[in-house]
Amino acid sequence: MELLRERLGRSLFTRVAGPSGPVTRARIHGTPGPRWFGPERPIRTVHGDASMFIGGLRALLLQSLHPLAMAAVAAHSGYRGDPWGRLQRTSTFLAVTTYGVADDAQRAVDQVRAVHERVRGTTPEGEPYHAADPHLLGWVHVAEVDSFLTAHQRFGAHPLDAAGCDAYVADTARVAAALGVTDPPRDRAGLAARLAAYRPELRATREAREAARFILLRPPLPWIARGPYAVLGANAVSTLPLWARHLLGLPYLRGVEETFVRASGHALTRTIRWAMAPPPPSG
Repeated sequence: MELLRERLGRSLFTRVAGPSGPVTRARIHGTPGPRWFGPERPIRTVHGDASMFIGGLRALLLQSLHPLAMAAVAAHSGYRGDPWGRLQRTSTFLAVTTYGVADDAQRAVDQVRAVHERVRGTTPEGEPYHAADPHLLGWVHVAEVDSFLTAHQRFGAHPLDAAGCDAYVADTARVAAALGVTDPPRDRAGLAARLAAYRPELRATREAREAARFILLRPPLPWIARGPYAVLGANAVSTLPLWARHLLGLPYLRGVEETFVRASGHALTRTIRWAMAPPPPSG
């Protein structure tokens, strides 16, 4: 069982962090110096849990509903040609800003801001977009934070209490402000209000529906991994608000989702948590 755990954990970690993952992890956690977040902060609890696999898929689906954000992703992110590279860059950014020393976190933010500054264009309908627009960055941020927190509260090993949820939103605001988001929300009430404020701007474009089909039905995975991935996808969809599912044309299976789908999500996140846990001390 220990050999199985080690092999499965290594495979998952390589898929998420890339071939240089072990070196990057050692640098992030082993470099001495001040950090943006101490070990007691809720952001470390949330971002270090297996529920992030579900939260990350939910965030991609939710973010796609802003037509300007989706146009930028479709034209510039390479999510079809290099989806794993995009995942690895995102996971490294989250790890560095959550756990790394302050200087490395700031460098990571500066690199992302430089990329955002270059990403601009127009949608098929002729609407201009710029990835560095604080309003657009704000949507990407609140959709991500809401997704990570929602998934953690349902599937996390240690769900946060009310104060912890507010503190998590406040922690993520530190990173969002550094990225250029204007006045990011700092508690759950502010997060809910900001999400509601974006609702009139959201719609399911052709690019958004194509992205959802790619993410949920055509992931670039070997067949042996398709079953577990389908469980992640089903649970990501089950945590979306009904209005978002309606826009994307994703069905709601009453009763099935609250029983079988949710149970499968708990089982899979427990398995991922077991596989990626540090090995027991020898001797």
